[in-house]
Amino acid sequence: MARSVPPHAYFVGSAVFHYLGPAFAVLLFASVEPLGVAWLRIATAAAIFAVWRRPWRAFSRAAPSTRRTVIGWGVVLAVMNSSFYLAIDRLPLGTVAAIEFLPVIALAAVAVRTRRNGIALVCAVAGVYLLTDVALVADPVGLVFAGLNALLFAAYIVLAHRVASDDSVAGIDGLGMAMVVAAVVGLPIGIGDAAVALGTPMLLAAAVGVGISSSVIPYVCDQLAMARIARATYSLLVSLLPATATVVGIIVLAQVPAPGEVLGVVLVVGGVALHHEQKSHGEPVSPDHVNV
Repeated sequence: MARSVPPHAYFVGSAVFHYLGPAFAVLLFASVEPLGVAWLRIATAAAIFAVWRRPWRAFSRAAPSTRRTVIGWGVVLAVMNSSFYLAIDRLPLGTVAAIEFLPVIALAAVAVRTRRNGIALVCAVAGVYLLTDVALVADPVGLVFAGLNALLFAAYIVLAHRVASDDSVAGIDGLGMAMVVAAVVGLPIGIGDAAVALGTPMLLAAAVGVGISSSVIPYVCDQLAMARIARATYSLLVSLLPATATVVGIIVLAQVPAPGEVLGVVLVVGGVALHHEQKSHGEPVSPDHVNV
């Protein structure tokens, strides 16, 4: 079944749920602090992967370098999700999403020095400037968390793609083990704020829903897409995500962007779409390579 679905369809599924779940999480912030919601999201996903995949079995058989990558991935997931939730508690979802992709564009443009990539970088920087100029006025602390999340998102793409391309462990098993690591790392960060939900069935059920829509569905889709799409192509496709986040923010949270913010998102999306990256040697490009 995994091979019968086009890899780009998995990316579309990831794009929708990547921000639909956090949009629902914002609604929970009235009852549970952001760090508590972030940990409940991670813990829910870890529990589901533990029951579904028993990821520690594959982890024990994986190459030592793969185990180190998975552990590092788990640490990144824990800190990235926490900083992301702290950011969207203070800034519009579309703004945080646009800032999230600046490191990806910048690193790619530096790697391939062409006039086209220079224009792409200028567009992206101009777009982020418009967004961060608004954010500086609105909430500079939120901007710091958004910047930290952006750096960690770039690390997430690198580590997730490396595991998806690794034949020593199934990609979803690697994801499951990384999520277990993230739950352990995030425990001291979020358990205090999460305690209020643990004693309230409705809040706990809502947090579980956020975890499934935020950390299970999109991350599984990421692994299924990354196993069949080269990292360069995947980086190009992320141009959909800031626009997706803006639309989700409008529909779910009624966060209608100002004209300057709309222009900023358009410039960031245009920068990623304009960017052209050469294939790196050794990246998976075969449509039949699906490491599930």
